[in-house]
Amino acid sequence: MATQQSKEHHVGEWATLRQTSTEIAEAIFEVAEYDEKKAEAIWEQQGNDEVLFRAFDKTKEDVLTWDGKTVERKNV
Repeated sequence: MATQQSKEHHVGEWATLRQTSTEIAEAIFEVAEYDEKKAEAIWEQQGNDEVLFRAFDKTKEDVLTWDGKTVERKNV
């Protein structure tokens, strides 16, 4: 079983490869219960409300990125 630190590191790499904010990637993995196949399916949907709520709860930023596309807090 991976440690929390290795999960975070992997999530960071995963986010970078997919041009996605780390906060969104972390939220995707939380919703997917750290199952990478489920996480990939959620990421492909590009707009899961639960993920976006969680992601914006993790930051004070008003703009995040999902697959290179801008997501604004005011639209969530």
